[in-house]
Amino acid sequence: MDLVVIEPLKQRHCAECRQGPLPLHLLEFNAPVCLDCADLAHLVYLPRGSAALTRRAREASSLCAVVVRFNRRRKRYERQGLLVEEAALARAESACLADADARARRRERDAVRRAAEDVRFTTSFAAEILRLFPGCPPARAREVAEHASARGSGRVGRTAAGRSLDEGAVTAAVRASVRHLDTEYDTLLMAGVARYEARARVAAVIDGVLASWSCPAY
Repeated sequence: MDLVVIEPLKQRHCAECRQGPLPLHLLEFNAPVCLDCADLAHLVYLPRGSAALTRRAREASSLCAVVVRFNRRRKRYERQGLLVEEAALARAESACLADADARARRRERDAVRRAAEDVRFTTSFAAEILRLFPGCPPARAREVAEHASARGSGRVGRTAAGRSLDEGAVTAAVRASVRHLDTEYDTLLMAGVARYEARARVAAVIDGVLASWSCPAY
């Protein structure tokens, strides 16, 4: 089990030595304890950012701790980095420098592979839109698919349902596109109308567009 060190959002003082405010602390019996009192002051901080460096430093360090900070918006603690032994970090940095070229080439290959996967998936998503809504203009179907399936976007196309081309997920992506591009929904939001009320006002227009797209275009 990992040792956890907290980067506090509020000022904290050590429950043992009373020093503070503390940049980092542990919790022992629900009380903050500074790194000196916790016998971790000899460790150095490695911020997150390099997966290879973090993995190697962690493997080389006989003692380490995970540094976390509370995210108020997401209401959870999130990892910020590691505390590791200085010698372990030095060894990890040397190892990363030694194979930096190989890792860069691997990242390039992975990027090419992911790009090809994204193209195939977007094409499949657009084809499913046209199967469900044969009257939808092909260019619009492609636009919806590209928007919904953008990697790292968190949109419906990146969910498990979206990746499996679930009918509900695909339809949700099309409805979202129609809502924003073919109705006054965005204008209503800018005018201060509550989201649920704005959705109710434009629902009939969306249903009409989807109904027209449900029939093949001739």
